[in-house]
Amino acid sequence: MPGELRTIDDLDVAGRRVFLRADLNVPLTPAWSGTPVDVADDSRIRAALPTINELRARGARLILASHLGRPKGHDPALSMRPVAARLSDLIGVPVALAPDVVGPAVLTLTEALVPGEVMMLENVRYERGETKNDAGLVSALAELADVYVDDAFGTAHRAHATTEGIAHLLPCAAGRLMEREVATLSSILAEPRRPLVAVLGGAKVADKIGVVERFLEIADVLCVGGAMAFPFLAAQGHRVGDSRCADEDVETARRVMTAVHASRCRLELPHDLLLARTSPGLDGSESAPHHLDGIDVPRGWAGLDIGPATAAWFGREIGKGGTVFWNGPMGRFEQPAFAGGTRAVAEAIASASAISVAGGGETVEALRMFGLAGEVTHVSTGGGATLEFLEGRELPGVTVLRTAAPAMR
Repeated sequence: MPGELRTIDDLDVAGRRVFLRADLNVPLTPAWSGTPVDVADDSRIRAALPTINELRARGARLILASHLGRPKGHDPALSMRPVAARLSDLIGVPVALAPDVVGPAVLTLTEALVPGEVMMLENVRYERGETKNDAGLVSALAELADVYVDDAFGTAHRAHATTEGIAHLLPCAAGRLMEREVATLSSILAEPRRPLVAVLGGAKVADKIGVVERFLEIADVLCVGGAMAFPFLAAQGHRVGDSRCADEDVETARRVMTAVHASRCRLELPHDLLLARTSPGLDGSESAPHHLDGIDVPRGWAGLDIGPATAAWFGREIGKGGTVFWNGPMGRFEQPAFAGGTRAVAEAIASASAISVAGGGETVEALRMFGLAGEVTHVSTGGGATLEFLEGRELPGVTVLRTAAPAMR
């Protein structure tokens, strides 16, 4: 990718209106009758705090923007109000909520901001032009500010009005979270401490084929677990029973297996499994686990977790790693009976001396469930953005911070 990533070190923000795009797409508590909606998990808000606090300390007049869910028009259930309230609690100053995303009233409020003050725009996806990167909306957004800072790595793979379009009209730079994400993931691709061990899980091979192929090029060991392992086992001729295994994923796995022979990477698949009995209309998750000391799954059974021998084997590979990347659970970790494999991988990564990077919604959820998120070197805030970056794709929200008009000083 051309050019160095510009950061907020390259911007003079004192007294200027700074449009800060953050990823504040947080889960909300259920809207029970009479109970105010609140933020259920403020991790993404906390991740944005270093940039918010630094910009405020440097005298920026801060305009914060984010999407929340997928509203169709102005949906009060997806208002940014609870997010603004939680941010206010965290930074200890009021955070005003604008009445809309753009418009004369919003512009007036931005002009009235004083250094250090923070205002939050309403849900940017209230505007239909946001996801279309509409030129008219981009212009209206740019009128609200003097400088643009993007700290929303989780949305960097989308060329939306607030993630890419506005950066062409204002001096722009990456916030601290964006800067750290790009630097950390770039180091995996360019100069990882070896051995580089990648652990991939989750459901579909097809969804991760690009990152699988990339790791075959750059990794030393690739451990594949979760439902993603069954197409590989089927491609080797093993029976998978009622385990999740689409025909198209088996074909994809066959291509990958062919590529393995020409690569420097060693592919590790499960040696044993935890199974559940299935029945018509049920997926087996309600069944008690059965340990299969092998990988040929009989009919009427489905694999819902890697077995203890595989978990120990993956753990040893992780322990020998210099750099470890993890994306995707090893099984149905949200159910205690099938959480052992994912927990074992999480504990191995947490105790390893390696540089460790974890990314993806379920992966981060698992780390938090087991109380291990703080033991990982870097927990990526991106899901699809993280995988696309590692595949080598150019992310619109990152590329524009390298190639748009030079930042002012």
